[in-house]
Amino acid sequence: MKTLQKTALLAAILICSAAVTRAQDSNGPLTPPPEHDVHRVTTTQPVEAPPAMAPTEIIKSFAEKEDQFTRARVNYGYKKTIKLTEFGNDGQPSGEFQLTVAAVIDSEGRVFEKVIDQPTPTLRAINLSPGDLKAIARIPAYPLVPGHLSKYDLRYVGSAKPKLLERANALFQGVVWVDKQYLEIVQTYGKWVTDLGDIRAADLPFVNFETYRENVEGKYWFPNYARSDGYLHFKDTGDIPVRLVIKWTEFKPLATSAAK
Repeated sequence: MKTLQKTALLAAILICSAAVTRAQDSNGPLTPPPEHDVHRVTTTQPVEAPPAMAPTEIIKSFAEKEDQFTRARVNYGYKKTIKLTEFGNDGQPSGEFQLTVAAVIDSEGRVFEKVIDQPTPTLRAINLSPGDLKAIARIPAYPLVPGHLSKYDLRYVGSAKPKLLERANALFQGVVWVDKQYLEIVQTYGKWVTDLGDIRAADLPFVNFETYRENVEGKYWFPNYARSDGYLHFKDTGDIPVRLVIKWTEFKPLATSAAK
């Protein structure tokens, strides 16, 4: 198993060295969580030389794999934990909401998320609604599948944005990190937008997410950690820092998929 650090990733598109070094900037990628590493399952040591491919071919290659991952993802179960934390003036957590669900199959073969753990919330400033949780769940996982490439202005180095915003389909705006040996996206930072604006929960400040992926069964990269920081603004008490963390664990084929 080989750990892929940021410095070992190819800037295939939508990223330059400045995007990595500005991790402390409030408008840039968040500082990676110390407990989280991106791992690739492999039996041989990858060759470190960059691929001798044109940027357009690199983009085409990882977009095709994104489509493969998207189709494979629906055949896997998982456990997902959503944690929202408020912070006090001392920088320490002052309140928390946590919810853990598992993807299961009902009697008619449909997949749904079943609540398996929900401790009593201790939030003080936020009143989470079912609509907020649904909005969080609607964040897409894979931004650059082949069918969407024509809708983007893509650059080998720099940033990317949709050519024309749509209402029916949310489009990604941000940066991606691509594994230089296998040409697969392993990390993203950005937001999802439509012609109505940013995709977000109405009462929460979370817009830009930094998302890491996990290699499953040595062939699929599934999102397994997403984080976003923001501030709640109050006239009387001032700004309250808040953080949203979503973790996916225990990926395994669903029973219906195994039977195919």
